[in-house]
Amino acid sequence: MTSTLMVARPVRRLGHGGGFWVVAAAFALSLALSTLPTPLYRLYQQRDGFPTVVVTMVFAAYAIGVVTSMYLIGHVSDWLGRRRMVLAATLAEAFAALVFLTWPEVPGLIIARFVCGVGIGALTATATAHLAELRAVSHPGRDAGLLSAMVNMGGLGLGPLVGGLLASYVTDPLTVPYAIFLVLLVVAAAAVWLVPETVERNEGRPRYRPQHLSLPRSARPAFWGAAAVGFAGYMLSGLFLSLAPTLLQHSLHEASLLVGGLVAMSVFAAAALAQVLFAAVPLRRQLLVGLGAMAVSLLVVPASVLAGSALLFASGVVVGGVGLGLTFRAAVGTVARLAPPDLRGEVLAGVFLAAYLGLALPVLVVGVALTVLSSLVVLVLFSVVQLAMLIWAGRRLAMAS
Repeated sequence: MTSTLMVARPVRRLGHGGGFWVVAAAFALSLALSTLPTPLYRLYQQRDGFPTVVVTMVFAAYAIGVVTSMYLIGHVSDWLGRRRMVLAATLAEAFAALVFLTWPEVPGLIIARFVCGVGIGALTATATAHLAELRAVSHPGRDAGLLSAMVNMGGLGLGPLVGGLLASYVTDPLTVPYAIFLVLLVVAAAAVWLVPETVERNEGRPRYRPQHLSLPRSARPAFWGAAAVGFAGYMLSGLFLSLAPTLLQHSLHEASLLVGGLVAMSVFAAAALAQVLFAAVPLRRQLLVGLGAMAVSLLVVPASVLAGSALLFASGVVVGGVGLGLTFRAAVGTVARLAPPDLRGEVLAGVFLAAYLGLALPVLVVGVALTVLSSLVVLVLFSVVQLAMLIWAGRRLAMAS
């Protein structure tokens, strides 16, 4: 009697060029899931009758998940490997889609949003670093920064667009979008498994520790300036994502879910387009133009609500998106240039951590403020604080870069 030894065949990996696009797709899909519920919140409200403050709590759960994840594990791909972390984060997003699908009540929404945030926190800096390293091998000498930034903003913009479209045309808008994304994310995770690794694992890897700053002292002023700009930019996007649908319905009398999705999508579409159009412009000039655009947005949006003009409101959101895209591109580009290759993931995680703190903290404050103040008053106060933040952060980064 003979026995046959089964020898496991090595996994056949994709090339670095193909791996780049797989990681980009997984990153974009994950980000799209994070913004998919934006136009759907009104449907949850109509079905369950909860107030707007609950929407901000659900949104804040996502931001808290991101910040917690970025602080604890957003940097560990520097020694555990990029592919492993991208795969785990993509599967976390698939699990979040499953929770959205099977538990559509408020507790389920909060848990799903938190899990979604944990996945994004682990993925954002890791995928950004992985894309840069894959691109460096497949196309030496070509910067992946613009493509990575476009994937980031494009993925965030895709979510509300898909959510708004499906909410307008399918019979079960609180189920179908999540079912579609669940399938797409599982397929993306399977493809990520075939992507080449760009970080060598070794037995002498450092002992685990939470995120901390690992930059030469001379480079730290630029880092903190970039972090402050990221905080201010995501603070603005958090306002649009959490309050725009409510303002459109109650203050501007625009009830279309598709319009709500398009307005939320326009923030990130404008950001991605601005990054393309200004790609050849020096980062410092991008920063100045972006800061100016965000300042204009913070004046136009409250004015549009006072005037009752949905068109003016949408215009202010688009201008704010341009500002977000340019300022964040300048911030990430500045620190990416300063970061040593073996610490790129950690340094980028630090900037994204600051950005998502800007997404989390103000939304929590807005949620509390909405319990005692009207949406318009909260919007005006938010704009004043945001303008002061932009002036301070912009000067800091401009002086350091």
